Amino acid sequence: MRIKHLIVFTGGLLFGFGLAFGGMSKQEIVLSFLQLKDLGLLILLGGSAFVTALTINLVPKVLKKPFLGEEFKKRRRTLNKRTILGAAIFGVGWGISGQCPGSAMASIGVGNIPVLLGVASMFLGAYIMGRFFT
Repeated sequence: MRIKHLIVFTGGLLFGFGLAFGGMSKQEIVLSFLQLKDLGLLILLGGSAFVTALTINLVPKVLKKPFLGEEFKKRRRTLNKRTILGAAIFGVGWGISGQCPGSAMASIGVGNIPVLLGVASMFLGAYIMGRFFT
């Protein structure tokens, strides 16, 4: 196994562990958060957004090139009607199922096998979008 794959795998493990440890693998906690009854996940989301913002803004200034790539590429920020509509569709799906793709994978990891139906639906939706609407 190449070192790049090992690093990506380790990052995925940390991500999944963090989601499960933080409670995002439990649909009832996520739905309670989305209904604004339990805002504990706000700390998890805020903390992860803060670390990500620091990382994507500071690391390119400190390192000459990324560990796993050849160069840092300029981020393109586009906000258009497709982005807004996609976010709305994602939000409705998250609200109905109580799972986003990351937390769904963490749920499977902790043994919540019925979530596989939601994961299959996510893949099907992404396939349909990619196949017929791009």
